[in-house]
Amino acid sequence: MHSLPGCWSCCCLLLLCYLGVQGSPRASSAAPEQVHLSYPGEPGSMTVTWTTWVPTRSEVQFGLQPSGPLPLRAQGTFVPFVDGGILRRKLYIHRVTLRKLLPGVQYVYRCGSAQGWSRRFRFRALKNGAHWSPRLAVFGDLGADNPKAFPRLRRETQRGMYDAVLHVGDFAYNMDQDNARVGDRFMQLIEPVAASLPYMTCPGNHEERYNFSNYKARFSMPGDNEGLWYSWDLGPAHIISFSTEVYFFLHYGRHLVQRQFRWLESDLQKANRNRAARPWIITMGHRPMYCSNADLDDCTQHESKVRKGLRGKLYGLEDLFYKHGVDLQLWAHEHSYERLWPIYNYQVFNGSQEMPYTNPRGPVHIITGSAGCEERLTPFAVFPRPWSAVRVKEYGYTRLHILNGTHIHVQQVSDDQDGKIVDDVWVVRPLFGRRTYL
Repeated sequence: MHSLPGCWSCCCLLLLCYLGVQGSPRASSAAPEQVHLSYPGEPGSMTVTWTTWVPTRSEVQFGLQPSGPLPLRAQGTFVPFVDGGILRRKLYIHRVTLRKLLPGVQYVYRCGSAQGWSRRFRFRALKNGAHWSPRLAVFGDLGADNPKAFPRLRRETQRGMYDAVLHVGDFAYNMDQDNARVGDRFMQLIEPVAASLPYMTCPGNHEERYNFSNYKARFSMPGDNEGLWYSWDLGPAHIISFSTEVYFFLHYGRHLVQRQFRWLESDLQKANRNRAARPWIITMGHRPMYCSNADLDDCTQHESKVRKGLRGKLYGLEDLFYKHGVDLQLWAHEHSYERLWPIYNYQVFNGSQEMPYTNPRGPVHIITGSAGCEERLTPFAVFPRPWSAVRVKEYGYTRLHILNGTHIHVQQVSDDQDGKIVDDVWVVRPLFGRRTYL
């Protein structure tokens, strides 16, 4: 009768030991991994972020020569991150910002400390000012499993085809799963791209666990809002990243809806005052206002929360973005690609019948969430909506070329069709005169 508790204690002890081993750092725990870049918003700078499993110094060595010594040094800091899972796994997230970089020049770097260094990576510093033509890869909903389009994107990155990446929410599926090991695996997956290009992000619904803690800890975006919302300038464009998720996970604080809305309002006002220098205003947020997919997502509802706000009237974003003349709105969430006609309040506002995207009278929406994840692709409703211009149910990603202050080129790459361009459109706006729609 008394032997059962003893056996139970032994079993518990063995289980705890097993879990402890499973959650413990690996042998090379001081070696950097999950290396990635981001642009902190300051011209001539780049932030390097990486992970170790024990506390170490945070240093980046960099230079211009592909081999030999790396003569330049920059130091930073680390913060411990404890995942919210049962094992309470602890990671150390390091951040170092490189400054006084020469615009457009390629650098070689490694990160770490005397306890362990990463391999060498290369990146090209972003050019300064508005008079150049940034090339971006844009997508959302990329998983650690079934990352279908990622190998092609990696090859194109290695060929120097892009200046930055915009990842429009939903990472790994999910970063918190398996006590955040899925997050580790995902960050290792994207390293060949993210260690070479600024990898700019916004949160999606799959980052929600533990109040978006994995997202906030792992990425280093500009501003002081933990990467939930921020903006930055890139060539002739002002790019605004924001969280659609504040409208859905209200238990983390309804005040976040108002805080973000007020910030967006202020940022858009500043961006419009600076239109002469940066003519384009581009937004990125995870859940779309509109979509024509065959599911029950918010974007299929006539009064979607992102579009109309809480209770259909509080802090809706469509009126705000229309009022301030946002040119291009980038979304994901639906695992497909869809381009809308210029639209406001369900009305199509094409520039003209012959050239709908030349001087459009409403913003252009692009939904690009088909990079690949375990949830596969999302089907479309049988009949397209009158405001839907192009629908593609294939794995792929979007190329965004901001050619100058008047022309933006959007292309959709199909990985299913071996890189074929399955959508191709130019958005053209006059450089002078009104850039808003009202």
